[in-house]
Formats: sequence, C-alpha cells, structure tokens
Amino acid sequence: MLTKRIIPCLDIRDGRTVKGINFENIRDAGDPVELALLYSQQGADELVFLDITATVEKRKTLIELVKRVAANINIPFTVGGGISAVEDVAVLLQHGADKVSINTAAFKNPGLIKELSNRFGSQCIVLAIDTKKEADGEWYVYLNGGRTKTEAKTIDWANQAVALGAGEILLTSMNNDGTKAGFAVDITSLLSNQLSVPVIASGGAGTMQHFKEIFEEGNADAALAASIFHYKEIEIPALKAYLSAEKISIRL
Repeated sequence: MLTKRIIPCLDIRDGRTVKGINFENIRDAGDPVELALLYSQQGADELVFLDITATVEKRKTLIELVKRVAANINIPFTVGGGISAVEDVAVLLQHGADKVSINTAAFKNPGLIKELSNRFGSQCIVLAIDTKKEADGEWYVYLNGGRTKTEAKTIDWANQAVALGAGEILLTSMNNDGTKAGFAVDITSLLSNQLSVPVIASGGAGTMQHFKEIFEEGNADAALAASIFHYKEIEIPALKAYLSAEKISIRL
C-alpha cells in the first residue's frame, strides 16, 4: 500500500506567504524560505509553492524565490503560477522545482498538458483544479485563482486532463478553503475512485481528524494544508504520529 503524503502549501503574493478564507481576505503568514526549511525539517513529504497572482497579473512565477526555497529543502517541490508554455516549465525545473502545477492555462489550452507531459514526463505535471459546489449540487471548475466560473464539471475536466497526460490532480475545494471545517470528502472521493492518477486534497483542514477522514473516506493519496501549519495549530510530526496510530500508512 502506498504511503499517504502530507503536503504544506506556500501561497505566495509579493514574495511573502499568505493565506485567505474561501480565496478571499488574504493575510500574511511569513517568509516562504523560512517556512519551507521548517517543513522540510519537520518531515513534510512534499512542498507546494503557488504564486497566486501570477496568472491574473500576467507575469511569470518568481524564479529567484523558487531557487532560494529549493536550496533549503530536500523533499519533492511543486511550483505553480503563471505557467503557460514549455519554456516556463524548463526554467522552473532548472531552478529547483521537481514538478509544476498548471491550472488556468491548461484549461484554456488543453493541448498544453500533452505537450508538457511528452516533453517532461507525466510524473512532472500536476493539474490544479479549483472547484466549487454550486446550488445545483454539481462541482464546477473555476479559473484565475477562483475568480472565473466555467461551465465545466470538475470530474469531466479531471478525466480529460488525465487522458492528456496529467500525472497528478491537486483538487482545491473553494467551499472548504480556509474554513477549517474539513476537506470536501465527496468530490475528492469521486475523483480518487475514478482517476488512474494520485489526487491531492486541498482546502478545509482544521483538525488531525480531517486528515484521517480525507484519507479513509475521500481515498485521497495526499492532503495539502496551509494555515494550520503556518500558524502552528498542527505540527507535522504530531499529525503523522496521530495518523500512524490510526493505522494510516504514513512516512514517519
């Protein structure tokens, strides 16, 4: 059985780590390099770095900051934000990223997934999906950092992306994001059970129990969180010890 992964996420704006609730009310959460080093030392399985305004501001990810973070950690490192071409990925991989996360650009140009997968390998390509459950009970895809609704259903887009070569799905529930009320078990479970690639659940972690739920009921391969780690509400070693005691396969 594959071990489940715990992944802290650094949402970056203006070179600082930030965190919001439901993608709004953004506040400062610290220095990204210091946080990255701490999480690497604490036993995080991977680290995700998302430049959350790169796409909206129509610029590339902060390469120098990526380089500094990568120099301080020894765990797999995924970088996203403003990636829209093969050259963007090549530069990030040269500067220390192990994987890249693509979102809006991939939705607008699905061929990009195939192009990147063919060039760098599907294991390197993480498709990030920001999703929201609407009044009709369906989960829809949102773009531009959660600002733009599409008519695409999340399960359909995820299936298409995997067929094109996405090697992993990073699924963020906008309904749950920052609420600390638990992950979106239903949509995570739907994707985990249908797709042939790993699904990372994101949005809503507030307690250790929530991680247990998303692994057992949501069948997620990994769970990503931000504010509970940044503000030291849950420490990674304690979380892993708890999950291990609950008979969840985890790397200690």
